[in-house]
Amino acid sequence: HTWLPDAMEGPTPVSALVHSATMVAAGVYLVGRFFPVLTPDVLLVIAYTGGLTLFIAATIAVTATDIKRVLAYSTVSQLGYMMLALGVGGWVAGLFHLITHAFFKSLLFLCSGSVIHACHTNDMRKMGGLLKVMPYTGWTMLIGCLAIIGAGVPFVLGFSGYYSKDAILAQALLFSRTNPQHSILYVAVAGGAFITAFYMFRLWFMTFAGAPRDEHVFEHAHESPRVMTAPLVALAVFAVVAGWALPGGLGVESLLEQSRPAGTAETITTAGILGSITLPAEHESHVGAIHVTATLTAFLTALAGVLLAAAMYLKPLVSPAAVAHAARPIYTFLVHRWYVDELYNVLFVLPALGVARFISAIDTQVIDRFINSLAWIARQIASVDAWFDRVVVDGIVNVAGSVTWKAGLELKRVQTGNLRQYVMFIVVGTVAIFVLATLLFRTSFAG
Repeated sequence: HTWLPDAMEGPTPVSALVHSATMVAAGVYLVGRFFPVLTPDVLLVIAYTGGLTLFIAATIAVTATDIKRVLAYSTVSQLGYMMLALGVGGWVAGLFHLITHAFFKSLLFLCSGSVIHACHTNDMRKMGGLLKVMPYTGWTMLIGCLAIIGAGVPFVLGFSGYYSKDAILAQALLFSRTNPQHSILYVAVAGGAFITAFYMFRLWFMTFAGAPRDEHVFEHAHESPRVMTAPLVALAVFAVVAGWALPGGLGVESLLEQSRPAGTAETITTAGILGSITLPAEHESHVGAIHVTATLTAFLTALAGVLLAAAMYLKPLVSPAAVAHAARPIYTFLVHRWYVDELYNVLFVLPALGVARFISAIDTQVIDRFINSLAWIARQIASVDAWFDRVVVDGIVNVAGSVTWKAGLELKRVQTGNLRQYVMFIVVGTVAIFVLATLLFRTSFAG
């Protein structure tokens, strides 16, 4: 709820690829891979976490005015959809929506980037009427909006999101009927579908429909170059057809059915920590009244959301400002994003800063002082050692050198240059050596 919307400040192509279709989906993919080893108790916790996430993020998107932040909270909400689907046993439904979501959410982000490129602002309150000057961007973004709300003709044909969201609704309905105590999960999915349709078409109407709200922005708006619109058209095609069933079982849903982990196709009933839970087989949601009810629910909730958005932002039958004033506490609560950022700040940021300051104090007041004390002691020892080296060692060496030098000077006096004196020294020295040798010989012989 915090880092993903903040990450939208980065380049739009990065948002389109990393923050909507790949990195942020890692958690859903991880749960999908570990699905066979997760117990019904764990899956139920995952389902409620997903339901809470999809509802909170969807309601925040309702009041957001930054076009990329609306899509950011939409991504958080759709991830909640996927988690809820996995939690109620919809392995295929959850991963199916993960794949279709990658196409239309990437499309929506690139469209928002095209709008920002043309208008030089993220604020939807300064936009309006851009369909006239940005037809490629406007129509492809409309396709993305229709795909994310699951638009389609019931039981006939629809956009990619129509099939994946229908599968999630059907599995949630089947789970709720099998476990009536958890019916709130189906209400969360249906309510989320309504809110999604409302905030997505609020975005489209505020951006592309009606009259320009800021003439300066509108005057400088222009369609993006082909290098930017060509990917929009390509992604729009996939946003339409990615959920379709293809001949030979080549559709996304068919391929996922073939890849289903072993042991996940049967109904499981357990009595765990959270009470008795029945995890219904996913194929049971594809037939009968379950499928019909889910399809009609998806259609009606999406239609209601679009009509409400049109009544407030296309043909202002209801004033958004009046609604915001009438529900001021709720509006303020949503504008502040459920105070999630403040909650994170209190629960995580401030404690982390407190721990950091405590560790910093230990580092500076204890560890640094200890290190500095050791350094002071080392300096004192070094000073004593330097004194000993300078006074004692160097003194001995200097004295020895001085004695040697003086001895040399005294011996130098013997060298007079008189040949007779040298001969006398030689004779005397020879006699002395002879006498000394004789005495030593006699002493050793006598012994």
